[in-house]
Amino acid sequence: MTTITPTHTAFTAPHYAASTVGNEILQRGGTAIEAMVAAAASIAVEYPHMNGLGGDGFWLISEPGKKPVAIDACGTAAQGATTDFYNGHKAIPSRGGKAALTMAGAVAGWQKALQISADWQTPMPVSALLERAISQANWGIEVTQSLSDASFKTFDDLAQDSNFAPFLIKGKALKKGKIVKLTKLATTLQQLADNGLDDFYRGDIAKQLATDLAAAGSPIRLADFNAFEARVVEPLSVTTSKGTLYNLPAPTQGIASLIILALYDRVVASANSDADMVHLLIECTKQAFIKRNLYVTDPGRLDVDLQDILSDAQLDKMASEISLKTAQPWPHEAKTGDTIWMGACDNQGRMVSYIQSLYWEFGSGIVSPQTGIVWNNRGTSFSLDEGHLQQLKPGLKPFHTLNPAFATLNDGRRMSYGTMGGEGQPQTQAALFSRYVYHQQPLAKSIALGRWLLGRTWGDQSHNLKVERDVAEYVGDELLARGHDMVIVDACNELMGHAGAVVLHPNQQTEAATDPRSDGKAFATAFTPVFEHINPTDGAVQ
Repeated sequence: MTTITPTHTAFTAPHYAASTVGNEILQRGGTAIEAMVAAAASIAVEYPHMNGLGGDGFWLISEPGKKPVAIDACGTAAQGATTDFYNGHKAIPSRGGKAALTMAGAVAGWQKALQISADWQTPMPVSALLERAISQANWGIEVTQSLSDASFKTFDDLAQDSNFAPFLIKGKALKKGKIVKLTKLATTLQQLADNGLDDFYRGDIAKQLATDLAAAGSPIRLADFNAFEARVVEPLSVTTSKGTLYNLPAPTQGIASLIILALYDRVVASANSDADMVHLLIECTKQAFIKRNLYVTDPGRLDVDLQDILSDAQLDKMASEISLKTAQPWPHEAKTGDTIWMGACDNQGRMVSYIQSLYWEFGSGIVSPQTGIVWNNRGTSFSLDEGHLQQLKPGLKPFHTLNPAFATLNDGRRMSYGTMGGEGQPQTQAALFSRYVYHQQPLAKSIALGRWLLGRTWGDQSHNLKVERDVAEYVGDELLARGHDMVIVDACNELMGHAGAVVLHPNQQTEAATDPRSDGKAFATAFTPVFEHINPTDGAVQ
């Protein structure tokens, strides 16, 4: 008798439909990358305010026993996106055609990741990966509270554009529980399934998008589509007492996420209470953001090697600036953003940490009438000021808050983790990682417990410390006593992001968790090999 040793898979996403799609691909024997592409297409349909085919993506991909690889799938500024194009503007508009100035990189990232996956095993056809997303768009999505909130918030800015009509019901903002059909987007996804993902950049979809964007007043043209591709890049890393942590290089704020945890590793021994823990993580965040704001820009414009900032000497100097008793005064330039993060582990222990984003809710607000695709407004991170670190220049990448995380721990655990939340991404990563790894909290509890956010949020000019009510109830007085400029927000607040994590333990069992602040679901499932034949024409299991 043959004994089959079960392995385990895991998937987590901030929307249950996307998690279900990813889990199904894993259970059919697909790779973590294939599951992620299927879920990325699904969540582009289900959470259209947060992410989509008109946005960007970043990947961290880990094979057992190998150093992780990263994919930079963020768009560059169009060749026509010059400072002259913005004459008369003091800043790049946040909505409308002129806000849609960078190429969308997400689909190119799917392409690049699937090339890596194809080296692992015989690939599933793209049609099989996009099948569920197409059905979801055709049959309709149920409006979540998150989508409804975004719809009401952006209504005055976006509803007057007739092309935005697919994201309204009878011209009104979306209410929770209503059904929205995205048939144009379904047709576009079907076209990608039939013709291949490259159609987005060098086929009919590219031509449709270029025409629609130009009509909306965007500087993007067909040549910008034709020239774009995602790139495999080397991740940044830092080794602490607990293991080695990985994140994305410039133009992301991955450096900040690594600095926070590397500094916390140095100061955690002085913490004797929950208040100490929260205070120290906030102070580590300040040091990290100072460095981030000083250096991070387009990779071709960097004047330092970001890996050097993670040297022991530099980290020790930053740690010496942190006081256990006193908060550092804090005004700084905050970064906004709206995003999704997802994690996966397949039956071979290959893991993915992935993030996909439009930037603000519904991005630029420009909807391509021919394709149903919402275009990002990531280019608003550029500056029109001469000599600014983020000065606009065609072909360069804007600053990105996006930064998926991964860690290999000394005890053999491997961990994909991340969150949406713009400025809050490094802070939430630090909160969940420190609770789980340093303070031995269960994974789900590490994510669910109350959180905080230092810095400005959407539509808010204050740079103070926002603290969820349940955190404030047990450490608020002590934080105020140390000088934190603190305000209290409701508990379990979407403001704090949608976090998640997938952990593969040394015994090959998986663990996954999602955030109660989201509409997510997490799967950690035993996998028994089933010998299937995938028909390359239709993706059906024979």
